[in-house]
Amino acid sequence: MSLSRQHSFWGSLSPLGGLSGAGILLMASARLSWAITVAVGLFWVYGLTALTFTFFLSGPGKKIFPQKGRVPIYTCLSAFYGTMYLFMFWMLCSFATLEVFIVLLLVPVYCASSGIVQQMQLHAQNPHADVFENVSDSISLAASLAGLLIVFSIIREPLSYCSLSFPGTYQGMVTIVYFKAGAFFPIGIFASSCGALLLLGYFICMYQYWKDKRGEH
Repeated sequence: MSLSRQHSFWGSLSPLGGLSGAGILLMASARLSWAITVAVGLFWVYGLTALTFTFFLSGPGKKIFPQKGRVPIYTCLSAFYGTMYLFMFWMLCSFATLEVFIVLLLVPVYCASSGIVQQMQLHAQNPHADVFENVSDSISLAASLAGLLIVFSIIREPLSYCSLSFPGTYQGMVTIVYFKAGAFFPIGIFASSCGALLLLGYFICMYQYWKDKRGEH
């Protein structure tokens, strides 16, 4: 499948289709508060990087944009916006930033390796191309990974800690829901990476099943 026809969720470059988002899903899904913080960062980095890069590919920025080395430039743009988001979130809640510091550093890496930059360059060769289509494609990739991350954390955190949390306060997170622990609740294994891998394996099996069912129609 060509890059220009990749689907943000069902394509081979999607978070579950190509396991491109497995690392973020494993590291940031232990707490809902972490997932929300990283999800906002995904939208911020993917959206603003695509918007800036599209501006340079078309319009007045096209005259000064080099023909070679565009992928490294896209990587630098994503790193710049990732650093900007990290700084702003640090100013709002420094302790919450420390909890997901490594994951937030990985967001620009995922953005640069998502394959959207090659799609943008192919799309820019079309004289009738809509510049906002690149931005919407990039945001849809971020939405796929962010949505999976939120769902994954909503399942994983109650199983691990009997709670759901939001980012905030000087402690880094605030507990909004607390469940009563029972004989099998929480299942502490899901708090570790091995438990997250078990859940991820279940997600991938369901994904492949529905992908095959979708291909039959």
